[in-house]
Amino acid sequence: ARAMLITLCYLYLWARWGPRSAALVRRTVRRLHRSRCSFTFCCCAGSPAPPARQPRRQVPPEERVCLRIGNKVFFTDETQFLDDLNRWSLLLIYPEQLLKAEHIAFVTESISAQTDNLQKVPGSSKEIVKWSDYCSPLAYKPGEPYKLIAEASVDNFSNLGIAFMEDRLQMDNGMVPHKIVCKYFHELFLIPAGQGEEEKSKLEKESEREDESSSVSDKEAGAGEHHHLHLSSCHECLQLENSTIESVRFASAENIPELSDDCNSKLEEKNDDCLAKEMKRVNIAGKPPNVLIYLGSETAKVEFEQVKSILQECIDADNYTIYQLHEEQVLKDPWTDNSLLLIIATEEPISEENHKQFMKFLSKGGKILGFSSSFTFDGIQIKRKNKLKKTVHELVVSKMDNTEIKLNLLVSGCIFEKVMKEDTSKVKTLSRLNNADEDTVIVQLTYGDSGGEAILCQAHLELDINSMDVQTEEDFNLLKISNTKRYEVLKEILISLGLSCERSEIPVLTPIYLLSSDEEIHLAFLKWLEGNVDAEGLRASSKVSLKFVSSCESKMEITPSLMPVITEMGSFSSEHFSLKTYQQNLQTKKLGKILLFSEVTTTTMNLLDGLMFELPEEMGLIAIAVRQTQGKGRGGNVWLSPVGCALSTLHITIPLHSNLGQRIPFIQHLVSLAVVESVRSIPGYEDIDLRVKWPNDIYYSDLMKLGGVLVTSTLIETTFHILIGFGFNVNNSNPTICINDLIAKFNKEERRDLKPLTVDCLIARTVTVLERLIDIFQEKGPNGVLSRYYKYWIHSGKQVRLNNEEGPIAWIVGIDDYGFLQVHEEGKGVESVHPDGNSFDMLRNLILPKH
Repeated sequence: ARAMLITLCYLYLWARWGPRSAALVRRTVRRLHRSRCSFTFCCCAGSPAPPARQPRRQVPPEERVCLRIGNKVFFTDETQFLDDLNRWSLLLIYPEQLLKAEHIAFVTESISAQTDNLQKVPGSSKEIVKWSDYCSPLAYKPGEPYKLIAEASVDNFSNLGIAFMEDRLQMDNGMVPHKIVCKYFHELFLIPAGQGEEEKSKLEKESEREDESSSVSDKEAGAGEHHHLHLSSCHECLQLENSTIESVRFASAENIPELSDDCNSKLEEKNDDCLAKEMKRVNIAGKPPNVLIYLGSETAKVEFEQVKSILQECIDADNYTIYQLHEEQVLKDPWTDNSLLLIIATEEPISEENHKQFMKFLSKGGKILGFSSSFTFDGIQIKRKNKLKKTVHELVVSKMDNTEIKLNLLVSGCIFEKVMKEDTSKVKTLSRLNNADEDTVIVQLTYGDSGGEAILCQAHLELDINSMDVQTEEDFNLLKISNTKRYEVLKEILISLGLSCERSEIPVLTPIYLLSSDEEIHLAFLKWLEGNVDAEGLRASSKVSLKFVSSCESKMEITPSLMPVITEMGSFSSEHFSLKTYQQNLQTKKLGKILLFSEVTTTTMNLLDGLMFELPEEMGLIAIAVRQTQGKGRGGNVWLSPVGCALSTLHITIPLHSNLGQRIPFIQHLVSLAVVESVRSIPGYEDIDLRVKWPNDIYYSDLMKLGGVLVTSTLIETTFHILIGFGFNVNNSNPTICINDLIAKFNKEERRDLKPLTVDCLIARTVTVLERLIDIFQEKGPNGVLSRYYKYWIHSGKQVRLNNEEGPIAWIVGIDDYGFLQVHEEGKGVESVHPDGNSFDMLRNLILPKH
């Protein structure tokens, strides 16, 4: 009778709450969490048979079952213990208390299986849930099943459980979870291997492991060191109460959760607190986050730095450590157990002993990425094609979403061929050359039962233009145009091998330094400040308020809306900006005299807002930053701001009743011209192919953009207050191109030795040239500068279409007296047009008639 009652209760429960099981799971987890009992989500009998090496899981007694959906069961469990704690390896290196208050610690067990069974629940908009998005990994235990200890908030753990019950939970390493077991630990500590007996677990003594002391990851501090896991109160762990909840309780009226009408199984938004901010986020693919680069038998310091540099631009450098795997370490050091990814970047033959070691690494679930290397295995061999060696070819790459991408890369001179006598079912072609033979240049291979995988490439994804012996200008252009796509392909490969390429960490804002090109002007500005700030040195603004202080204080508050400005110039130093170089190259009467400099700020466009309307005109303001976190482009676009890009905002004033005041749109053209002339007016640099593109871009030839201008203006009485934001790539070759790339290209072609230029020099020269151009325009009008503008612009004789891609064809003639583009349409004469937002692009050529 009792069994029948339970069955009826379940039928009732499912009929009423089946589609809304998410709320039931959440309520139950919270209740069980408060009662400090153990509970489990798992696959039970009746599910598809597990692999032969896995024992069939037992069905929990019905009185412990809280919820059943298909072959998934959520139930209260017996007291849970960790078996052989010394075999667990920690993923974090902080000795502080790791398990947050009110967080749940749990173990996930996963098995190797296809993830095709992951699905959306019928009638739901829910997506696949990624395990790491809802918890923080603490420790792992390799093998089958692969086990992970993690922590999560109660709500995030509930979301994991819901996704598991609905077949939507996916592990980051490709395995499929078949059990989630909740455990409670009072405190969790890390004790490095090899410490005294008094710190060893009461449950078991630490077993000695010879290989740990010499592992690659132990050789340098902070490199994901190998630790053992201990619990501070092991006796209490043994005494965890064995609570159960009878399923009948969930069928009683007073215990059925009340659900709102709009309640469904949609996952709640992730809490920002899900990941402990003080913890180092690492991969959870089952190995410490070490990436090794093998470059053959010779010492290859330069080659190592090249490959390391490109990796650091793709992956989150804070989450991984990158080492060189030296020849003498391959057979001696136990790196196979302590590394996530091995990169083989040598054309030298791989010795038989090293090959066996690399295969051993794969058999343990390791990942290998080959860059033009001779390493192959299982059904793939390398064929040499000398006519391809060191040549640039177009590749067709298959992406994860089954789309294709085309790009040009330098190829090694080798291709891959399948060996018919071997089983090639585990070989996948990722890229072919776009030639008659469709030669295979990137392949993906799997190996073993533990997730081992290799992606081998015979095209130089790892080399940037400065590392290559490019022979022709055409090859230079092809490679540079493909540079962004090269990063896209490389990141996708790294992601498929289990690495994270999300650069989620935003740089920390830094104080602003008040600098000046002239000591007398600096003192005059400080004198002006005395009467224009409050008692605490604050200058308020709706965008960014500035607090002027004499020196740097360790506890200064820096927020996007409140930034300290340090007025003492003697304390300033920066590896990215030389005030002396700026002073030497600034030859102006007014502009750019007072600097607000910051290593990292939100956007320089906001820093001058609270000063510019009242500051005396002779104290020309400029804000300069090394990096921006919220850089702005035209039309609301985001402006990327890597180190090596000249980033600044300049304040100028223009009388309304002046030549330029009546033609304000011309300012953006003058600034673009000033940037180009800042380089091409230097003796010896006249032929560097830097040009202007209407209305506000700086280009290399007519091929690639490397800078832009953004102008905003405010009219107060009869004066325009104008902020000119400009940014251009000086020394950042990636992800596209920079001025120093063009100088290096010129040196090679012309056998010259022009020196690279610096950000501080070019910002100062740009401001200097701009002031002179403004003076000429004010005296002579547009005709005073147009001849110089046309000398460097890229549009002469270009065709465009008006209105849309099927619109009438017109020829570009020039720009009119107000800065608008002039085009000639057959039968209609010359007409002025304006850019359609941000859509006037060299690849689209769409412009609109001016109304």
